[in-house]
Amino acid sequence: MRKIILSLLGVLLIIASFFLAKSLIDSKNKPKPVLDKVIKTVFIDTVKNGDVQIKIPANGSLVAKRRVEIYSEVQGIFKAGNVLFKPGQKYNAGAPLIRLDASEHHASVQSSKSNLYNSIAAIMPDLRLDFPEVYQKWQNYLNAFDLNKTAPKLPEMASEKENYFITGRGIVSNYYNLKNLEQRLSKYVISAPFSGILTEALVTEGTLVRSGQKLGEFIDPSEYEMEVSISKTYANLLKVGETVELKNLNKTETYQGIISRVNGSIDKTTQTITAYIDVKDPNLKEGIYLEANINGKTEQDAIEVDRNLLLEDQQVFIIKDGVLDTMPVTPVYFSETKVVLKGLPNGTILLKKPVPGAYAGMLVKPFEAKANL
Repeated sequence: MRKIILSLLGVLLIIASFFLAKSLIDSKNKPKPVLDKVIKTVFIDTVKNGDVQIKIPANGSLVAKRRVEIYSEVQGIFKAGNVLFKPGQKYNAGAPLIRLDASEHHASVQSSKSNLYNSIAAIMPDLRLDFPEVYQKWQNYLNAFDLNKTAPKLPEMASEKENYFITGRGIVSNYYNLKNLEQRLSKYVISAPFSGILTEALVTEGTLVRSGQKLGEFIDPSEYEMEVSISKTYANLLKVGETVELKNLNKTETYQGIISRVNGSIDKTTQTITAYIDVKDPNLKEGIYLEANINGKTEQDAIEVDRNLLLEDQQVFIIKDGVLDTMPVTPVYFSETKVVLKGLPNGTILLKKPVPGAYAGMLVKPFEAKANL
């Protein structure tokens, strides 16, 4: 009985092995499933070569074109005036900014005037006797002499003898000593050289001002200039009088500037050249940071595309019969986001936006916007 059971189990095992082998053979002979071809949808653009205006980016902050640092050349007490000496205060041209107490120096000037007058008056009798021909002009000078006004210019010497006589009495030296004192007296009042606004005030009324001390800063807020540094590569593109577009950091305001000056030398350290842009606008203030787009060379038969469309080997993807291909190009200018290319024939279809994982031979189809129903 045992032998019969074992024989049956062996026959069953053989039959099972046969069917298992057959199923394995059949599975190998099954045809592989056909995968659907994936066609990527892409944004395209058609090449239309033309003139591309190259714009050179630059940036800088505004400073007043006319600014004055106010220093004192004399010493004295700062006298209070009708207008407070404070930042933001406006002054017209010629208006006094600062008045210092000059009473002591004024007395010295008056004393020197009196000495000059007395010196001339003392020689009048001698002039009447020895030089009657010049007596009247010196008499007229004395008559016009006013102690409350600046001393008038001495009469012209008509002869060498007259010159020796007048100089020998010390009149000429007294006159120039007086003019020196009068000139110094004028420094006790500092006037506005032009209409503008005070941006810095370092002293207040009643302060003892010393000679050589800085008192503040004064600017003309009607015109500003911006200093920008441009790569030496574009030095030949900078032209005085060229219009420049300026924008603030938020790109919300646009201003028009003009290149007023270009430095004649290149910075050895940075290899850049400095240009100065003038700009006028009532909304601008000193210190505002602006970005400039300076017009450079105009490239002919060129096209401007995004920088990320240019491949490392200076090629771009184009589309031929629904398949991606590459074409060599010649880049002529790079900006932060754009590149100017030459060498693409008109009518060439190229990608408008980069495609992740793109390769030559990839099947693509152009994106078509659906019409609104």
